[in-house]
Amino acid sequence: MVKKAKVSVVIPAHNEAARISDTVKGVLDIAEVSEVIVVDDASTDETAKLAKLAGATVIVLPRNMGKGGALNVGVAKATGDVIALLDGDLGSSAREARLLVLPILEDQADMTIARFPQAKKKAGFGLVKNLARKGIRYYAGLEANAPLSGQRVMTRSVLEKVIPFASGYGVEVALTIKVARAGFRVTEIATQMSHAETGRDLRGFMHRGKQFVHVARVLAGCFMKYGLSRAKIEQ
Repeated sequence: MVKKAKVSVVIPAHNEAARISDTVKGVLDIAEVSEVIVVDDASTDETAKLAKLAGATVIVLPRNMGKGGALNVGVAKATGDVIALLDGDLGSSAREARLLVLPILEDQADMTIARFPQAKKKAGFGLVKNLARKGIRYYAGLEANAPLSGQRVMTRSVLEKVIPFASGYGVEVALTIKVARAGFRVTEIATQMSHAETGRDLRGFMHRGKQFVHVARVLAGCFMKYGLSRAKIEQ
């Protein structure tokens, strides 16, 4: 049975002018969505203007705070009973977020995570993803196929348990570990979402290098907090 609940969508965005309009419009195509908040993380392009024209409520940050910081600002303004976190570069495929919303409304999960189709071009060598998967398996007791996916939907109860979000590119790994260790139900959902892919070029390797450092930092924080204690969660 589908519960009646207000669904808020929070989209952190930095220089996403090329896709933000289609992303917002895609989200607004979802009947269950009541509110779309775009947090413009000090963009130097027209991200904020285009997001507003597309129908989103826009918050413009005076300085770049990174993904986690932008999310913290956005969720503080969200009024929904259900909160969706989506990236700004999904384009029209953002409407696939409905697949993540419905299991929450049907009380089948407390947090859902989007799995993307196989990438169309070669990216890195899997080092960041493997590090994230191993950390989540150890500290959260979960087998994660999409440990770095930024497309997530959760109940307000989950949100209140996990904020503030970690800074940088480690936000998703930290979030998964916190949610699972708190005993909430986490489910990955296959989608046809797409986004701007990074390739095997200098820019791509620099991005994944930052990701690796940030994920490692999150896992180091878990070690400081939990030590060598593995999560014991009934699946």
